[in-house]
Amino acid sequence: MDFLRESMDRLTEEAKRIEHELRVVLPKEIHAALAHGDISENSEYEAAKERQSTLNARLGQIQKRLADLSRIDVTAIPRDRSGLGSKVTVENAGTGQEIGYTLVIPEIADGKKYFVSIASPVGKALLNRRPGDVVTVQTPKEMLELEVTEVLTAFGNILR
Repeated sequence: MDFLRESMDRLTEEAKRIEHELRVVLPKEIHAALAHGDISENSEYEAAKERQSTLNARLGQIQKRLADLSRIDVTAIPRDRSGLGSKVTVENAGTGQEIGYTLVIPEIADGKKYFVSIASPVGKALLNRRPGDVVTVQTPKEMLELEVTEVLTAFGNILR
């Protein structure tokens, strides 16, 4: 699953940039701001401390997400029904339109490409489905009734 590795690589790079800013850039800015004297009304010092707090929070989020992604067991992804990485073709009962969704992790979800997050309402509804299954999904815009017509699993199994 290339998209897992790519997501982890992107998050790791972001974490490295943040750590550099926290360890190299911000200490210099804080030191320079302290050199101006009284910190009670020192906007440069306050801005640097605020940035430091924001970066620490983001770094914590990244570290948690990397830990979560590293625990994904690709061998546990089903081969006989939809799962992470599957392309699920559905027919909209209301319009008759066929749409192919790819079930992905939130970091790479992209509505324009029909990459739907497994954490989204549509993604959750399409997990563990087989052809012939009908799901009803409440989206922000409307209620959808979708019939699964085909599943291409992450391992290349085509289910019709």
